[in-house]
Amino acid sequence: MSADDEAYPCGHLTTTIDGTIVSVNSTVLGWLGLDRDAVVGQLRFADLLSVGGKLYHETHFAPLLRLQGEVAGVALELRRQDGQRMPVLVSSAVQPDGRVRTTVFDAQIRRAYEEELLRERQAAERAHHQAEIARSQAEVARGQAEEDRARLQDALAVLQQSLLPATMPTVPGVTTAAYYHTASPDELGGDFYDVFALDSERWAFFLGDVCGKGPAAAAVTSLARYTLRAAAMHNPAAALSTLNELLYERFSSGDLRYCTAVFGTLLSDSETGRIAIRFASGGHPPPLLIRADGTCEYLRSRDGTLIGILPSSQFPQTEITLDPGDLLLLYTDGLTEARVNGQRDLYGPEALRALARQYAGTSPDALVAALSEVLAGFGPRLADDTALLALGAPVR
Repeated sequence: MSADDEAYPCGHLTTTIDGTIVSVNSTVLGWLGLDRDAVVGQLRFADLLSVGGKLYHETHFAPLLRLQGEVAGVALELRRQDGQRMPVLVSSAVQPDGRVRTTVFDAQIRRAYEEELLRERQAAERAHHQAEIARSQAEVARGQAEEDRARLQDALAVLQQSLLPATMPTVPGVTTAAYYHTASPDELGGDFYDVFALDSERWAFFLGDVCGKGPAAAAVTSLARYTLRAAAMHNPAAALSTLNELLYERFSSGDLRYCTAVFGTLLSDSETGRIAIRFASGGHPPPLLIRADGTCEYLRSRDGTLIGILPSSQFPQTEITLDPGDLLLLYTDGLTEARVNGQRDLYGPEALRALARQYAGTSPDALVAALSEVLAGFGPRLADDTALLALGAPVR
């Protein structure tokens, strides 16, 4: 590596195509707090990254680099010797000799800007609550408070929608339907779901619920969605384990954040119309299986713990088969824990089972539409957001 490289304010590395570091400048070594001998020839570039960064590098960055020959401006995090994470922007290009030249820029200023945006969002919410109090004290402030609230609700609605799929994909041999019910337009919820292709035949799905509300919960929701998507090439248990490790690493030492989730894969048989499903659950309400003949049962598999509470956890897998006309419903506890009968009782699993039985042999759209009407009927009694995801094997 040239003397000019050593003097650069940005980091420079050269690696083999498999990621083994063959040269590194003093800028990177200074950031990491490592000696050159401990890095060159001993570590791969991915070894310098945080858990989440390493996962993204192995599943997206490195394959794209091999395919295109270069990747530019990707946000990752270096893991320093003292355990602290350092946000960076990484660009890599394959050289004519087959080695990879990587440039690393310090992105701490950008991270500080993002954190400032979050603080401003929290300040806006506090201002909204203060405006509500002032509205009852002075009639003259009422109009302005209403405008502030409308702007905040619009912003929250846009942000909430960005955490969900824009549309549901068309899955060959499978019918799907999803719905998100917002309990309050003044707060961001933490429920999430997704359905996406793994390859030409297999598809993945997940549905989960982050503890709490507001911008902090939304940040965890975004992290959970993208982590599960990135880890989807593994089996459901491994995907949830990856998310568990990432949440524990990031939040266990400060503001504890955790979630529940069901993650699964499905494969449709075009000849029989059956759908093979494998799923794992981390502390989430059990999925409801509705057979075409009207039989309904909760799939009470041996779930893992809440995701993000422990440094490691096991998430046992369950395998089922949907025959033509069968439905599988995933939901968050905003539905089953909704208050009814003057807020004395919960809607509960048995009420859900009774309603679902009426839609046996129909379609996910019909079932989700019926449940959306139930949620709308709760009105202001509904204290928590609710996400619904239904999968079905079409009647032949």
